[in-house]
Amino acid sequence: MFQVVYADPPWDYAGQSQHAGKRGVTSAANGHYPTMKLQDLKRLEVLEVCDKSACLLFMWTSSPHLPQAIELMGAWGFGYATVGFVWDKEKVNPGYYTLSQCELCLIGKAGKIPTPRGARNIRQLIIEERGAHSVKPDEARTRIEQMFPTQKKLELFARKPSPGWSVFGNEVQGSISLRMTPQTA
Repeated sequence: MFQVVYADPPWDYAGQSQHAGKRGVTSAANGHYPTMKLQDLKRLEVLEVCDKSACLLFMWTSSPHLPQAIELMGAWGFGYATVGFVWDKEKVNPGYYTLSQCELCLIGKAGKIPTPRGARNIRQLIIEERGAHSVKPDEARTRIEQMFPTQKKLELFARKPSPGWSVFGNEVQGSISLRMTPQTA
């Protein structure tokens, strides 16, 4: 059973372009990878592969999806605890209200915090220039490993395998399987 889950859900933006600038309109997330609607994400039975007595979920969200991220966390069996990481992408995107430059990695908890604990002086702020669309900084995974070095770890929606992590995602070989609850009418 996993005690640490790291997730970057493929949030659906309903085909909405992210922004228009001098170079034209940038494509929506679904132009880069398959996205999932919230109701489908909620159907993933994540807690079924986790240690229900002690598990943490580190989950990325963009600011527009913050309410959905907390809702998804609850649907997966985790209670919102705090913001784990704030990623300063060093490049801005035009937004509807302010320039978008940061993403959040939330922490949810099922049961207690897994033990034994590793480092407890891990900084929340990650400053790293963004690269390819939606690719998160490896530094976040490294910091999680420093905090929880001995726990069994799972990365949901992984794009590449990482040593010491099990993975779930359509972009990696050897992915574990997760059940989905049946759809209701």
